[in-house]
Amino acid sequence: MFRHSTALPLPGLLHDRLDRAATDLFGNSALQIDFSRPAGEPALVPAASISWIVFKNQVSMFIGGIAAVLLEFAEPKVRDGVWQHSSFRQDALTRLQRTGLAAMVTVYGARSQAEAMIAGVVRRHGKVEGQTSGGETYKANDQDLLDWVQATAGFGFMEAYHRFVRALSPEERDALFREAEPAAKLYGAVGAPRSQPELDALFASKRDRLEPSPIVEEFLSIMRDLPALPGPARPLQGLLIKAAVDILPHWVRHRLALGPEWSLNRLERATIVLAARSADRLLLRSSPPVQACRRLNLPDDYLYRPMKR
Repeated sequence: MFRHSTALPLPGLLHDRLDRAATDLFGNSALQIDFSRPAGEPALVPAASISWIVFKNQVSMFIGGIAAVLLEFAEPKVRDGVWQHSSFRQDALTRLQRTGLAAMVTVYGARSQAEAMIAGVVRRHGKVEGQTSGGETYKANDQDLLDWVQATAGFGFMEAYHRFVRALSPEERDALFREAEPAAKLYGAVGAPRSQPELDALFASKRDRLEPSPIVEEFLSIMRDLPALPGPARPLQGLLIKAAVDILPHWVRHRLALGPEWSLNRLERATIVLAARSADRLLLRSSPPVQACRRLNLPDDYLYRPMKR
């Protein structure tokens, strides 16, 4: 049984403002995706899943996404591949919006939409290759790199929800690994962790490869200055970034030289928990989770009902 948070009722005007602000998080790219169509078509992940519950929380997703990028950038081949072949430096907001939207499509989009999107990503990655600043060659579609990216994303989203929304049971964590497998295989990450012990083993195997870099510092600086959140929520952005660093394994933080100044104090942690738990009850009619429920003829509050699945 997956535990749910009941929906937080909002006055019409307040709902509409928050709904528009949440939609803006995905930028103009969101206009190309209709999560309510085709009617009746299932997603890669079933609606009665823990993934549908976890991914609906925009606060923990933001935290988990940044944590995932930090872990990715600790791996030299992934870091230089992204930095050398993407527009992150020039247009970080658009890149961030597309990445967030891709996560939503993978979980909530109709299967045909998700498969088409992932196939496009794989084709683009097929053209990405180069050499790191340390002289190592890489290709974006190398399986070990794909496995690492898949693992870091899974860790980030799961750990952020676990730390700041509610504790996930071992059964729920196992389910998250299982539910990620179909998309992982489509991306080519056929060796991605399928359990917590496998994730722990992968992290341990990377211990000597992960390294600090000025790019990590530059990424954090860009994220601090980027207008990623709607105006009223902008003061919270710095805390969310700090929370992303805070959930990294301690040895990873040590390797990346992210010191105690990146640890949340008691008040900061309480603020993040309040924001994340409130977001978990926020039902926004234009959001991908709600639109996906409508596609499957489920009620808008399906993900907010305490029921046995």
